Parts: sequence; C-alpha cells; structure tokens
Amino acid sequence: MAEVIVSLQHANIYQGDNLILQDVNLSVHKGEFVYLVGKTGAGKSSLLKTLYGDLFLRQGDGMVAGFNLRDVSWKKVPYLRRNLGVVFQDFQLLTDRTVYDNLKFVLKATGWTNQQLMNEKIEDVLDKVGLRAKGFKMPFEMSGGEQQRVDIARALLNSPKLILADEPTGNLDPETSDEIMQLLFYIARDYGTAVIMATHDYRVIQKFPARTVKTERGKVLDNASVF
Repeated sequence: MAEVIVSLQHANIYQGDNLILQDVNLSVHKGEFVYLVGKTGAGKSSLLKTLYGDLFLRQGDGMVAGFNLRDVSWKKVPYLRRNLGVVFQDFQLLTDRTVYDNLKFVLKATGWTNQQLMNEKIEDVLDKVGLRAKGFKMPFEMSGGEQQRVDIARALLNSPKLILADEPTGNLDPETSDEIMQLLFYIARDYGTAVIMATHDYRVIQKFPARTVKTERGKVLDNASVF
C-alpha cells in the first residue's frame, strides 16, 4: 500500500468563525493525482490553505506529509511547507531577477547554504520541467507556459511529497495547458509526488482523467460526478 501523504478525518474547516467545510474525510497517497473541483466560494481554496498551514485545523484530525495539522503552529508552518510545493495560477515569480535567481532565492529562504548544491538542484529542477537552458532568462522574456514551468520547478526544489496546484492552467491557452498537465502527471508518476490540483477547467479533466474530489454545499465529495 502506497504511503499516505494527506489524511483528513472528520475535519471541520473554518475561515474565521465561518464553517466552510464540514466532516471532511480525504486520503491521498504517494504518487496520486487528484483534481479538486467546485464552484467559486465552495471551499476549494480553504481546503488547500488548510493543507499548507495558512488555515489551522481546529476540529477533526489531519496529517500532511507527516505533519499533524492539529499541532502545527506558526513556528512549525515553514517546516511543513518545506515538504510541499505550491503552484499558483499567476506564477508569482520575482520579476526583477532571472529564473536562476528566483530559484536560488527560494533555496536560501528554506535554509540551503552550499553554493554547489544549490547550483546542482536548480539545474535538476529546470531539467525536469524542460527549461535547462533558460536559467538566465528574466520572467518577462518568457511565455506564460514557460513561466508556469518555472513555477513548477520552484515547487520541486525541496523534493516535496505533495504539490498543491491552484488553477495552474487558468491563464494558459489549451495547447500550453496540455503541456503543463503532461508535466504534472509525469511528476506524479515518475517521482512519486502526490498532486492535488484545484481547477475549473473541465476540458483538461476530460482529456487527462484522474480521481476527482468536489467541494459542494459545505461537503467534500470524493469521486464526485462533475459532468
């Protein structure tokens, strides 16, 4: 049986005093790809924020990448996030520095100090996303698809057990979206990284079918029928 990377049991997820999702039961295993769907405001972002420690779990049980979400404090959040990779819709790259320096910034911020090891790691993740020769480029010199690949490379820097991808194809054309989907599936399959991808893009779900979890009316429905 594959290692469990995400486990939520009878979890109630709050934003402030508002109960957003009730009695959430969810397990995601090593190397598994899971779509997270649901209408805007139905709780997708709240679920993702709980998984990466932006919202604390107050009721129920939760484990992510070996961390007990009930025990995570602000001091422990950075350690949790070193085991996660987060991919954003709008890339969130630093526009005043090269791709290489964007990645180096993250490594230094997460405790790396050896220059040679940092260089090797940056080359490794750029190679994985097909951008080995693009480290010298500035973000504005790159296409949207290339910037999203840099975002994914950044998410891979600390060899995460879990990638949380929030609408990663939302700003991309269909052909580029397909390339990003193939890359995310490849990372899950070949590196054993679990991927949870929030999306409204049902075209990619139909083209790249996988397990689908839906937020609806305060509940999380596993393998929901969404079509």
